[in-house]
Amino acid sequence: MGTTTTVVAFITGTAINTWVMAYGARRLLNVRFSLVRTAMAGAAGQAVASPIISALIGDMGVRRELTPLPWFICLGFACALLVSMTVLVLWEAFVPTGTVPSPLYWFGGVRSRIARTRRYWRITFVFLRHGLGPYLRGRARPSTQTARSFTHALEQGGVVFVKLGQVLSTRRDVLPTEFVQELGRLQDRATPVPWPEIERVIKEELGDPQDVFATFDRTPLAAASIAQVHRATLPSGEDVVVKIQRPGIRAVVERDLDIVGRLARTLHDRAGWAKAFGVVELADGFATALREELDFRVEARNMASVAATGRNTDVVIPHPYDDLCTNRVLVMQRLDGVPLGKAGPRIDAQGMDRTKLAHTLLDTVLRQIVLDGVFHADPHPGNILLLEDGRLGLIDFGSVGRLDTELRGCLQRMLHAMNRGDAVAVTDAFLEVVARPDELDEQALARALGAFMARHLGPGTTPGMAMFTDLFRLVARFDLAVPAEIAAVFRALATLEGGLTELAPGFGIVTEAQAFGESYLRERLQPGSLQQAANDELLSLLPLLRRLPRRLDRITAAAEAGRLTMNIRLFADEGDRRTVTGLLQQVLLTILASTAGVMAVMLLGLRGGPAMTADVTLYEFFGYCGLVICSVLSLRVLAVIFRR
Repeated sequence: MGTTTTVVAFITGTAINTWVMAYGARRLLNVRFSLVRTAMAGAAGQAVASPIISALIGDMGVRRELTPLPWFICLGFACALLVSMTVLVLWEAFVPTGTVPSPLYWFGGVRSRIARTRRYWRITFVFLRHGLGPYLRGRARPSTQTARSFTHALEQGGVVFVKLGQVLSTRRDVLPTEFVQELGRLQDRATPVPWPEIERVIKEELGDPQDVFATFDRTPLAAASIAQVHRATLPSGEDVVVKIQRPGIRAVVERDLDIVGRLARTLHDRAGWAKAFGVVELADGFATALREELDFRVEARNMASVAATGRNTDVVIPHPYDDLCTNRVLVMQRLDGVPLGKAGPRIDAQGMDRTKLAHTLLDTVLRQIVLDGVFHADPHPGNILLLEDGRLGLIDFGSVGRLDTELRGCLQRMLHAMNRGDAVAVTDAFLEVVARPDELDEQALARALGAFMARHLGPGTTPGMAMFTDLFRLVARFDLAVPAEIAAVFRALATLEGGLTELAPGFGIVTEAQAFGESYLRERLQPGSLQQAANDELLSLLPLLRRLPRRLDRITAAAEAGRLTMNIRLFADEGDRRTVTGLLQQVLLTILASTAGVMAVMLLGLRGGPAMTADVTLYEFFGYCGLVICSVLSLRVLAVIFRR
């Protein structure tokens, strides 16, 4: 019984001492560490505490004077605490927080991490098999010969990599022309999912299909990598289309998106060309867009937003049935028609005007972009239908672009300036759209934009898609960054251009867009539009105009009385104050640590003085304490530096 009590007391005391060491080290460093690191640092301090204290009091002889004994015990405890702090700081220096997952994370999902690692190596092997290893390691730059290999590798990678290739095929601002052409051939096709699996998804989301729908066609209209589409009829008799997400696709997409992000970060660190292209930003934007595409409720909201701003009744947008839309099932109005890519025979048989259809479609998309700010970001021929009544229909709103009022205003000002041929105004509006570098030669940019406009928009010229290529080369030449929202605009126009060319061969999208800009400018210059614009500006300026006379009167009165002063608040921003305070604290701690170290060395060098033990004088004891204080302050500074 006595032995058990002793063991329990020993374990309890050890645990308490370990907790005290860990808590003290963490508080003195004033930096948060993980529980595992803190506990191990506390255990290290506890392990050396007894030997240090024994070594310090061992020189006091057999008598063990009672007066200095507590002071040596405190010094030994401080040295042990210093060991715990040193362990934490060195751990942070060599293995920074976040670089290695905690053991709890490792034990939490071993099976999923093994599957992800296996998938990662399989994708890496696909890229290596197509001869892309030197480019992944950053030892070579992409060339014309790599475009086809890159496309084949993405095709074999699966759904995420196929969609990544489709997105990249529209980024003429970051990829060479040969890559854009090869990636444009990627098609999102998949084997249909068997009906029992589709039925299980519908039951989980909506209930039994026989209770929700009057009829349901089990044969899919189309099957893609993320979802497939079926015909159905509601109990009310309305014809609908049901879009069902493929079972288990979310886990596959999340796993592959993690791989895409890792590959992007690896390329960014190892390859200069990848850093110049901004592959990490591209991967992040792609991941965000694809995750939204997995939530069909987002697509339903997108559909409603675009339909709410619709101005052209010749282009139909289906409406969703919100009470039947979930994150994996989307029920929407069925549009009877054929995809634009297969509508050629019907157009010719009914004698439709191809140019008029192309003009209607382009006008709708441009108005969505310039006027409404909500637009279909993926208008490829498969997402455009020719309806039975001769109108056009837009479907698949999983990818929708949005422009805020400021960006729309910049685009509108740019259109106005281009119509006037004002290179300086175009430059000003252009710099409001793109992210400008710190060092930019605006005069050279204005001259380059002037030459660009003269070459593509001058009298007698016929602008084409080569205009966009030259524009992107100009962006790269001046190290300008195109925001994701504007990149979505170019993506939509580049995608639409293929469908318009297929619908009406010889249709000039740039020429028609220029004509749209001129007609829009004429609309803005009409008396009613000018009056409305003037009223809006006056309403926004009215509060300022009402306060202006009183403020001018106070300023002139203060100047007349000699009391006009200016009050400038330095560091008014909380972030600035926090930054300066942190720097001052670091400098002060460094000075204090240096002072304590110098004083400790001087005290240790003094001879004589009151004796605490046979071998240690009072001055030497104070010197040891000064070294401990110096070490604690130094470690606190180093902990903050390594954590940053």
